[in-house]
Amino acid sequence: MAFDREQMKAKAAELARDGVYIGTSSWKYPGWIGLLYTRDRYEYRGKLAEARFKRDSLREYAEVFKTVCVDAAYYSFPTIQYLQGLAEQVPDDFRFGLKVTDDITIKRFANLARFGDRAGKVNARFLNHDLFSTGFLGPCEHIRQKIGVIIFEFSKFHARDYSSGRQFLADLDAFLSELPEGWPIAVELRNRSWLVPDYFRCLSSHGVAHVFNSWTEMPAVSDQMMLSGSRTSADLTAARFLLKPGRTYEESVKLFEPYAQTRELRAEERAAAARLVNEGLAEKRRTFVFANNRLEGQALNTLDGIVSMVS
Repeated sequence: MAFDREQMKAKAAELARDGVYIGTSSWKYPGWIGLLYTRDRYEYRGKLAEARFKRDSLREYAEVFKTVCVDAAYYSFPTIQYLQGLAEQVPDDFRFGLKVTDDITIKRFANLARFGDRAGKVNARFLNHDLFSTGFLGPCEHIRQKIGVIIFEFSKFHARDYSSGRQFLADLDAFLSELPEGWPIAVELRNRSWLVPDYFRCLSSHGVAHVFNSWTEMPAVSDQMMLSGSRTSADLTAARFLLKPGRTYEESVKLFEPYAQTRELRAEERAAAARLVNEGLAEKRRTFVFANNRLEGQALNTLDGIVSMVS
């Protein structure tokens, strides 16, 4: 079934009025032109005007959805100008999900070209409270009313980073203890063996949400939901449906680009997402559910399938 833009617009608005937000991870996908995006807005002389699409597509995205996860904030600290530029394109009832910049969340930089001379080195700024407060929260303050959730995405830690999950929890607990109150904070962990009661208790003690995440080496979201204490915040739930468990990012890109259609329907993940939505509605807990193209091939249809299961 083709993506029904108007139907999704109505459903997303209805859910948002009840404090539940559904959206995608990023929005700048040319493969969505003709589905979510109107072709005429972004073409010049019969070709896609890429600069115009990147600059203006959020405005049209926000005509349908009420939230989006901003991946760009992960790669560099967001400036006031950048955040205000985003906020100006969306209505007052729109809420952004922001990933915290990796300078804060990476313990040791991978050997990747994008890290330059930092590649392979220990990150001296890992969980630096002052840097997070000034470099991240400072700019965010200017659009605070439009921020729905701030996500600390921690890449998988290895033995050279921490000898045990307890060591990480000690650092995380100390960091969270210093955060100013009032920000909607969530933690996304990618070490499956660290999903233990002490982890959930740590988050709960600070009113921080656990991000239910579908990712290569993590348990299925449905299994995470069954863990005692996994609802760590009375006010906030967050979930990101990124990858099929067992499948890598690179494999997913190869299978699914250019993200114009569903190529593999993931019924289990859709059902888990719908349960989180229903739970948020029933318990009146602000809930954010984000879907990525690399789960099924095209996130728009993924969300369409999820909302069709919402009671």
